[in-house]
Amino acid sequence: MTDILISLDRVNKGFAGKSVLQNISLQLKQGQITTLIGPNGAGKSTLVRIILGLLTPDSGTVRSMANLNIGYMPQKLQIDPTLPITTKRFLQLADTSNDACINALAAVGISHLATTPIQKLSGGEMQRALLARAILRKPNLLVLDEPVQGVDVTGQNALYKMISDLSNSLNCAVLMVSHDLHIVMSATDQVICLNHHICCHGRPEQVTQDPAYLDIFGETAIYTHRHDHQHSIHGEVLDAHGQHQHGEGCNHE
Repeated sequence: MTDILISLDRVNKGFAGKSVLQNISLQLKQGQITTLIGPNGAGKSTLVRIILGLLTPDSGTVRSMANLNIGYMPQKLQIDPTLPITTKRFLQLADTSNDACINALAAVGISHLATTPIQKLSGGEMQRALLARAILRKPNLLVLDEPVQGVDVTGQNALYKMISDLSNSLNCAVLMVSHDLHIVMSATDQVICLNHHICCHGRPEQVTQDPAYLDIFGETAIYTHRHDHQHSIHGEVLDAHGQHQHGEGCNHE
């Protein structure tokens, strides 16, 4: 039976007399990847802060499994460009164990960047460094806020695949916050669509057909990708022989 790591029951939260979250009930289960989507201002950040224990709801209950260990990956992190800090040292600010930091960098595929100044990492490399920091203490719940922020499409696919692999290897639950309504659908078990209340939830293919989802995101949110070609490492379209197809793009519907 799948373990429930954290559950919310009829949670409500408001600020300055304005309701932000209304009657939120959900469960995050071990080994399951859940993606939280919704328009700007829908209450996603407030909900994440409640799950992280940084906010207390006005009403309702939040129950966590004993010894719940959460790894958190922020959407982005501003680091002083004059701060002399390497990627490994950045991880050591969270865990001073040299072996743990080396293992985390290896798990996300950036061992070769251990001595690189953190400011010189590309967008995708920085996201991997943040992910490495989140998994340092082998959490049983990973909370990832826009994990592919600033990453190109090719890198997004690789990062989502890595998140899935980490969920399996750590046997942890994953909660991802995302505005990506296309690629993320193939990288999640459960989708929760939030607009101050839970509009709809379920398997990705169910949610994308739900009238409440379509009311928020429109018909253009229904997406399929007929992949009759390859991509170069830069995302360019190649034919079956690996040659560039000038003037052609992906067949998207």
